[in-house]
Amino acid sequence: MHTPVLDIQQLSVALPAGADRSHALQGISLQLQPGQTLCVVGESGSGKSVLATTVMGLLAKELRVTQGSLRLQGESLLAASPARYRALRGQAMGMVFQEPMTALNPVMRCGEQIDEVLQTHTNSTRDERRAQVLAIMQAVRLPDPERIWQSYPHQLSGGQRQRIVIAMAMVMKPALLICDEPTTALDVTTQQEILQLIKTLQHNTGSAVLFITHDMGVVADIADQVMVMHQGHAVEMGQRDDVLLRPQAAYTQALLAAVPSMTPPPARALPDSPPVLRVTGLGKRYEHHWALQEAALRVRAGETVGIVGESGSGKSTLARCVLRLIDPTAGEIHWGEDNIATWPEARLRPLRHRVQVVFQDPNRSLNPRMRIGQSLVEGARNFGQTAAQAEQLARGLLTQMRLPDSAWDRYPSQFSGGQRQRIALARALACQPEVLVADEAVSALDVSVQAQILDLLREVQARMGLGLLFITHDLRVAAQLCDQVIVMHQGRIVEQGLTTQVYANPQHAYTRQLLASAPALQVI
Repeated sequence: MHTPVLDIQQLSVALPAGADRSHALQGISLQLQPGQTLCVVGESGSGKSVLATTVMGLLAKELRVTQGSLRLQGESLLAASPARYRALRGQAMGMVFQEPMTALNPVMRCGEQIDEVLQTHTNSTRDERRAQVLAIMQAVRLPDPERIWQSYPHQLSGGQRQRIVIAMAMVMKPALLICDEPTTALDVTTQQEILQLIKTLQHNTGSAVLFITHDMGVVADIADQVMVMHQGHAVEMGQRDDVLLRPQAAYTQALLAAVPSMTPPPARALPDSPPVLRVTGLGKRYEHHWALQEAALRVRAGETVGIVGESGSGKSTLARCVLRLIDPTAGEIHWGEDNIATWPEARLRPLRHRVQVVFQDPNRSLNPRMRIGQSLVEGARNFGQTAAQAEQLARGLLTQMRLPDSAWDRYPSQFSGGQRQRIALARALACQPEVLVADEAVSALDVSVQAQILDLLREVQARMGLGLLFITHDLRVAAQLCDQVIVMHQGRIVEQGLTTQVYANPQHAYTRQLLASAPALQVI
């Protein structure tokens, strides 16, 4: 019998006083053998990421292990000194984080960041290290490794940045690879490539993989075993097919039932009202490259228009032009009756409450030094509401977002990623917009919370007549939420129409490829 790569027995981690519950983890046990993949799933706040950071020795200072054992290849990690932990990280275990832009140093070239791992853990010469870095870049299928070496993170696409993070984690061929939502921010075709890459690297190195995800399609694709977590407890654990096809715990059954279907519901009948947002001939050019060309769309009150496509297809460029966060090179942008495409910011500012945005990463959109109540009230006060009106609205939105009253006086760092995204959504809605632009706004949420947010968006639309421009790489979410869908490829709209029609009978070859790339999932 092999010594497990990772052996955890009855591990408990206490939360600080005043938290929503006493423990982040309670009585967690698992064993992971060489070459195995264990997927850990559960709602936001269930303890998945605390488990990963505990193993890596990166646990937040306010959290503490209260009981249990934690062993890596037989060595007790709880007894390891800080120096020993630093030696193990990178050499014996590596971690791939969810958001590569927060994991990478923005002022270091990508090649230097991988090389830094080798400098720390080997005595190789500069030329030997360079050869290793170029080899791992080729192994993670980065194009033109010599150019990528010299590039900074912001010069790469999201999928390329994630490959750099994977290269950093795998360059020392660690026995344990921990992946914390590494494909959440990626479109379906890039996600498929990254998952296949991890499987290939695992096959070549024999690494054990602890894979944290909320995407059940990913679980179906890569898992050997599945552990389902809820409020710090492991409520179910077993072989992949047993958990997905024959779940025993009621919570697991509810989690699987929340997975959106790829079959859109029947099209809604919407009134033929004037659009609250209309775009014609929109384009954006950077030097000699068109990032967006001849885009046209309209969003009516109460309507949801989805935009799907690969990373780099122009989705976010279109959104940023619509929001006038960047200036378009060509075309018209109508907010109601006003063509604001060329308006100066001073003229535009009083109207900005009409079109609000929720970005993909709440870590970069919430001020870490402002309490949640201050953040929610700020925007509403800027657009004319009294302090009392703004607070009443904001507290009501917190309740709708399924957040406790105590959230008002807490900071963003005290919440899980999914909770922070709900706070960002509440902040946008506090300005009472006519149009909400959601740029991957639910990509960080587990399926059950995602279902709640989608239901909430429908409620908000019915109550406020809100138009929604919904940018997503999750084709299941688009199928269930969007009335119309726009498919983008290489800066152009290649297909658009009723969601029911596009999904049932895609006309463009790229649309057919995109739909075919969505992870298959058969559940109860």
